[in-house]
Amino acid sequence: MSITTGTGTSMTTTEVERAEARTAHNYHPLPVVLAHGEGAWMTDVDGKRFLDLLAGYSALNFGHSHPRLIGAAHAQLDKLTLTSRAFIHDAFADFCAALGDLCGKELVLPMNTGAEAVETAIKVSRKWGYEVKGVPADQARIIVASGNFHGRTTTIVGFSDDPDARDGFGPFTPGFDTVPYGDLAALEAAITPNTVAVLIEPIQGEGGVVIPPEGYLRGVREVCTRERVLFAADEIQAGLGRTGRTFACDHEGVVPDLYVLGKALGGGIVPVSAVVGNRDVLGVLKPGQHGSTFGGNPLACAVGHEVVQMLATGEHQTRAAELGEILRERLEALVGKGIVGFRVRGLWAGIDIDPAIGTGREVCERLMARGVLAKDTHGSTIRLAPPLVISEDDLHWGIDQLAAVLV
Repeated sequence: MSITTGTGTSMTTTEVERAEARTAHNYHPLPVVLAHGEGAWMTDVDGKRFLDLLAGYSALNFGHSHPRLIGAAHAQLDKLTLTSRAFIHDAFADFCAALGDLCGKELVLPMNTGAEAVETAIKVSRKWGYEVKGVPADQARIIVASGNFHGRTTTIVGFSDDPDARDGFGPFTPGFDTVPYGDLAALEAAITPNTVAVLIEPIQGEGGVVIPPEGYLRGVREVCTRERVLFAADEIQAGLGRTGRTFACDHEGVVPDLYVLGKALGGGIVPVSAVVGNRDVLGVLKPGQHGSTFGGNPLACAVGHEVVQMLATGEHQTRAAELGEILRERLEALVGKGIVGFRVRGLWAGIDIDPAIGTGREVCERLMARGVLAKDTHGSTIRLAPPLVISEDDLHWGIDQLAAVLV
């Protein structure tokens, strides 16, 4: 394979400086300025190519510029892009029916971003608690897990334990109880008569692809059913093929009451999210009680419907599982050679780098210099989430570059 790598030429430097000068510094991006993407590869403004091993935090599960998704978007752009939910458009019913069928659920509530979908699940859970379970007004409580990442709204960061996400943004919304992730006994002990839902990620992505103990998700499902509590699964990063199954919950044969979806649902083209559940839960919402101007817009529905049709074949889930085994084998060979631990589920990995080698940021900068784009998380941990369309050769090449920077 022949590629051109590196950054730092005049056009890149100029564009980085321009961006830094006029942008609020809520992100600390790597100093690369990208201009084109196709499949698992991106090209910067200087014509240098980079292998994308982040895939937009799973928003680009199907890679850059996938012809089916681009085609669906182009076709819809020529017809209708927005009506608001004051009216019904001709792409809406097909999208909702297809997504509901994929999830095995009756109703779909489309939104835009993942954080919006989480907020929607919180509102639905509370309203269900008051109207169906009979919890006294304003007393509903929701159990969440330590190490969580569900978004960055003020409500959501209020139950985060990440100081970067939380500090300086209070006062926070009450009504949340935090228990250790993966600790079923602690979760069960935290349930009270006023508990309306358990909101967890089946795999914690931002935490470093943290996989709970085997049986944990089944236990959560059993406890929620027994205690009459909703199980809301945040599958925004983990779902839609990333882990080798349609949903991460599928690895334990678990069906939550609410699927919280986003990222890959928009195919990397438009922001699309949704909460999916049965009528006895989502049916508590009445007109005027929740909404979104852009949620369920025609362009989003056209792209989202195409995503669901691609997932319905199972092809991408199988590919993620098969390439994930290759990824696991390659990482196992690097343990003790710069890697001190890792976690893999499908084509998704959290990799703990020996701190003596550098921080996660420093490792990602070294990878960038060799033509690979990845993202650090806490400390010396980095995450890999290649597009599911990556070739086996390109995956091997990417891990070769990781091995090289660990020397």
